[in-house]
Amino acid sequence: MNSITLSELTNRIQETLKLNFDTPVWIRAEISELRENYNGHCYLEFIEKDSDTDALLAKTKATIWSSTYRMLKPYFESSTGQTLSAGLNVLVAISVDFHGVYGFSLNVKDIDPTFTIGEMAARRLKIIRQLEADGIVDMNKQIDFPVLPQRLAIISSATAAGYGDFCDQLKNSSNQFAFYTKLFPAVMQGDQAESSIISALEKIYNHADLFDVVVIIRGGGAVTDLACFDAYDLALNCAQFPLPIIAGIGHQRDVSILDLVAHTSVKTPTAAAELLIETMQKAENEAYGLITDIVNYSKNLLANQNHYLSDVKWKLKNALQAKVSTKLLLLERIKNKVRTSVRLLFNNQQNKLILLEKNIDTYSPAFLLKHGYTITTINGKRINSIKQVKDGDIIRTFIVDGDFESCVNI
Repeated sequence: MNSITLSELTNRIQETLKLNFDTPVWIRAEISELRENYNGHCYLEFIEKDSDTDALLAKTKATIWSSTYRMLKPYFESSTGQTLSAGLNVLVAISVDFHGVYGFSLNVKDIDPTFTIGEMAARRLKIIRQLEADGIVDMNKQIDFPVLPQRLAIISSATAAGYGDFCDQLKNSSNQFAFYTKLFPAVMQGDQAESSIISALEKIYNHADLFDVVVIIRGGGAVTDLACFDAYDLALNCAQFPLPIIAGIGHQRDVSILDLVAHTSVKTPTAAAELLIETMQKAENEAYGLITDIVNYSKNLLANQNHYLSDVKWKLKNALQAKVSTKLLLLERIKNKVRTSVRLLFNNQQNKLILLEKNIDTYSPAFLLKHGYTITTINGKRINSIKQVKDGDIIRTFIVDGDFESCVNI
């Protein structure tokens, strides 16, 4: 049986690799791990997954020595606007080395940033198309924005400068509108950012009736720091949220997927505060406009009513005057009629009195005595019958010029 030593085997492997990989090879892979050594070296782990099943097809370690890493890192990050980190798909030039003691290794010699930019854009486009296919891209935009957005649920890091800028802008605005803010702290960058923001949204959802809008704010940062805002699950939650979402993510590059699905997107946290202040100012202006319209309408209505009342008053006055004149005329007629009736009654009564006076005079004792008649009385009573006297009665007889007594002799 032929045999060789271990060193002979490792030497053969080394020679074979040198023969087949005498120049650097460009490979496509995903960085699954990346760590920097205190001496400036960078240690990575590359993986490849099946595009359909996500099954792991290959995995190997690689190194970027400090002399190369000092040049590649800033070159990659300035070209892509993103930190070189785990989770990125990269196109790198590697040399294949094998050492009898340290084994197989890959050494990164160069990197193509345009490949990573393309991969990021392709991934982003895929998520956008999926959201469009789900029919939810514009769902949050279809919610009516509140007229007075005063009760604010804020998702941000409590210590972030952007959060401080947002609050200062609201507080120090010359308009002095009242805003009621509640912070729901979240991690705003890194691997935990997406799940942290979704968790904050779920907490707000449980008390959605207490708020008018949700404000997601973060200051500026590298593209990698903002990569969580291009995540499908976060976009899905925001698009379907029952309150309008304002995205105030501080970046100057193309809008993130969160910006696309949010009700309103602005460039910075300060701009988000300005949007809320402007909305309140607009409502105040409209309110003052309505007040002015109501006052003017009331004045016009009052003027019209005063004119109407004056007209009614004039008509009533004329009507009353006419009615009074008619009544006065009627009263005058009645007075004349009463005066005439009274005069006639008086004349009639006067005539009756004259006639009565004549009758009284005609039938009075004086009238009878004057015309030769006498009146005889007994005990002060006039004698009308013989039966009223008897023999011996003393009677008095009255004549026109005196009287005398007699003794009855029957």
